Amino acid sequence: MENVITAIRVVPLEHYFFLSFLLFSIGVAGALLRRNILIVIMCLELMLNSVNLLLVALSAFRSDAGAQVLVFFIMLVAAAEVTVGLAILVQMKRNTNDVDINLLNRLKW
Repeated sequence: MENVITAIRVVPLEHYFFLSFLLFSIGVAGALLRRNILIVIMCLELMLNSVNLLLVALSAFRSDAGAQVLVFFIMLVAAAEVTVGLAILVQMKRNTNDVDINLLNRLKW
């Protein structure tokens, strides 16, 4: 475990900030610009993973495991979010035979 923390500290913290910002920006752009619900779900996961990367890097630099526990719970919530999103995707495909987000207004009460 000590080797992993040492390896993380070799890379400057600014690099982790830049990579996390880049991944989060790609996720936001994909979620706002794409109309396919599967791609939007993948972009949301990319945004969550960019935050997780930053939390783990900050946790390693501060030698505190508290943020890594938070990352574990964020990953659990992300798994539940993907499950619900894929269930909505399957229902959309069954009802409308398409996965376009613009068709979601048909799924009203």
